[in-house]
Amino acid sequence: MPQLAPGEWLLLALGAVGIGVSKSGLAGFGVVHVLAFAVVFGAKASTGALLPLLIVGDVCAVWLVGRDVVWESVRRLLPPTLVGVVAGWLLLDRLDEHVCRPLIGGIILALSGGQLLRMWRPDLLARVPHARWFAWMMGALAGVTTMLANAAGPVVALYLLAVSLPKSQLISTGAWFFLIVNLLKVPFSTNLGLIAPGTLAVNAILAPCVVLGLFLGRSILRRLPQRVFETLVLCLTAVAAARLIFW
Repeated sequence: MPQLAPGEWLLLALGAVGIGVSKSGLAGFGVVHVLAFAVVFGAKASTGALLPLLIVGDVCAVWLVGRDVVWESVRRLLPPTLVGVVAGWLLLDRLDEHVCRPLIGGIILALSGGQLLRMWRPDLLARVPHARWFAWMMGALAGVTTMLANAAGPVVALYLLAVSLPKSQLISTGAWFFLIVNLLKVPFSTNLGLIAPGTLAVNAILAPCVVLGLFLGRSILRRLPQRVFETLVLCLTAVAAARLIFW
């Protein structure tokens, strides 16, 4: 197991709580765990160190809030996401992440602006979210971002908001979608040497923090009306995108 200072353990524990909060439906909180693990392990290595904890969060989320899943949305997103995962796997092995991350952040920021425009003027983009090309664009982007930066939560949340899923269905659908995708990512991350026995031992210690964060996030969500929820998701998405661009 890696030798970590107390401050690093505290940072990782906060990141693990952030995983649980993000899996409760507040996808933009992904900025917490991505940043915390990148500081301790480095940006590229952190993608593998995070993955088992993300799966723990996915399993808990499906168990707690997975009843209202809209399988049609999962079916539409999954094929292009798998294409994006393969592309991200190839890029992660070849390209400098300092080039990829700002590009991804800029795309997410632009998509956030488009969704904000749609909330203000729903007639302007009424047909776009239900077009097949839009699902393929968002799915492929989700696949690339989840491999390069574990940052696909905001992308998928934007797509599910765009197709007008209510809060409970958005959370359930996102939980099932990411459980499937993250399990499929395991062989790719293992192939790149990003999942190792040492990081798995760290994951085992931090797993209870993920569960704590999930219950904390659910408590927050119960108090949020749908409109406030959508606005908060967009704001947190913009923060996550800015982090990819500038950090």
